[in-house]
Amino acid sequence: MAGGTPGQTPAVHEGILKRQSARESSARTYARALPIVPVRARGLTIEGADGRRYLDCLSGAGTLALGHNHPVVLEAIRSVLDSGAPLSVLDLATPVKDAFITELFHTLPPGLADRARVQFCGPAGTDAVEAALKLVRAATGRTGILAFTGAYHGMTAGALAASGGARDVQVTRLPYPQDYRCPFGVGGPPGAELSARWTESLLDDPKSGVPLPAGMIVEPVQGEGGVIPAPDDWLRRMRRLTADRSVPLIADEVQTGVGRTGAFWAVDHSGVTPDVMVLSKAIGGSLPLAVIVYRDDLDTWQPGAHAGTFRGNQLAMAAGTATLGFVRENALAERAAALGSRMLSQLRELSAAYACVGDVRGRGLMIGIELVNPEADPAPSGESPRADAADAPDATATTSGFGVSGDRGVSGGVADPGGFGAFADLGFSGGVGVSGGVVGLGGPGGPGGPAGPGAAPSWPRPGRTPHPAAPGLATAVQRECLQRGLIVELGGRHASVVRLLPPLTISDEQATAVLDRLADAVAAVARHHKPHEPRQQRHPGPAQHTG
Repeated sequence: MAGGTPGQTPAVHEGILKRQSARESSARTYARALPIVPVRARGLTIEGADGRRYLDCLSGAGTLALGHNHPVVLEAIRSVLDSGAPLSVLDLATPVKDAFITELFHTLPPGLADRARVQFCGPAGTDAVEAALKLVRAATGRTGILAFTGAYHGMTAGALAASGGARDVQVTRLPYPQDYRCPFGVGGPPGAELSARWTESLLDDPKSGVPLPAGMIVEPVQGEGGVIPAPDDWLRRMRRLTADRSVPLIADEVQTGVGRTGAFWAVDHSGVTPDVMVLSKAIGGSLPLAVIVYRDDLDTWQPGAHAGTFRGNQLAMAAGTATLGFVRENALAERAAALGSRMLSQLRELSAAYACVGDVRGRGLMIGIELVNPEADPAPSGESPRADAADAPDATATTSGFGVSGDRGVSGGVADPGGFGAFADLGFSGGVGVSGGVVGLGGPGGPGGPAGPGAAPSWPRPGRTPHPAAPGLATAVQRECLQRGLIVELGGRHASVVRLLPPLTISDEQATAVLDRLADAVAAVARHHKPHEPRQQRHPGPAQHTG
């Protein structure tokens, strides 16, 4: 055992944690919720300095597509080390780099690979986001950016400005469609259609106050936002809207890429080909690496327009080539789709068994379980989950003056050309009104209004109105999981979503063990935890612990 004999390991464990607390920044996050000291790891399993073993469903915030220390990754790293190749080469060409680009381009969506350019960035996804925003602004000569409520794009200034928790809003915020807490209170295809039409109106209304933007950035699945997959039809609609208006579409695949969602890239589910893809995490095979891949006609940069000292990380490129090839050759994306579907099906039994489990959702091996306070009054459709109405935030300001605040829906004095008449064919004979910052679907036949012959919406209403989010319960579930040897992450608008990001190499037996431990943890919390939630902060944003 590293650090001493088995009898000494608890002291070693506690000593390291105490020194970390005394010496490291107050900004540390994972270490607060997960007081473990990893000393060895392989695949799904981590062993701590105290001798305990854990099943790791955090996977370096989605970085470890093949789990810890996969043999093909270790062999690729050893091969570079043993060859005497330089380890850091800035942007010089090397055989290792050439092999990485070749493998990466082999995986790209049709329509992009044959005309792609790649820019190596600083070794974190947030720098790649910065590069993507800089790229489209340079190529279009425009400055505005369209982004979505609930988004997470990184912690540097530009990436943070495009994220859902931004305080100083510098981009135009658009509603991201979701079923459980639909910003329009309807969910399903109608909710996605309203979101799309809102976007279209914003772009085409000459009085919207939003000039034609330089680009739109979107996550095909919002991870930190609460594991919310974008509907495929809606994503195709965003592609059409942007293409028709010559607005570059940026797909942030930092966490969703390399098979995570059941397709090699999450945009593959919808068949969408973005103009720019932002890639990091798993593409480095567990080591720091970030790139943007984009259409060649956007490559208008001057030499040195974007750079980074560590963009030539040879070990990460070798590990990334091995990882990309292994995922592709062994059809791990397809396995993630099948196994993820089975796991979601089993986890949905928790929702039926425990009132505190509000929703189970995800795609592939990107799974979220939202915890709610079942003793609190359900939030009205379209409302943000709040413990008290007094905690409701003001509308998020946008460059247009249009308010779209988190998952509250639209806010402020907003007018669609024709008074939202464009929505009449969705079944709302009374149109759509804005009251108190929440979209109201009123009038005869509209939800909440008197039924009229032939006027009722043709889609089913949600099965139940969501209860307020319960971050305290989610934290308790995470703690109970850790006690049972399972590492999970928290995310979501109010840190109320328990997240599973297991490696794509997880076996069926390991998946069963993960589900058993998680179910046991939820049961323990449901039995013993009193659902008394503190008043939530204004604009809390996603859980602030992203890798």
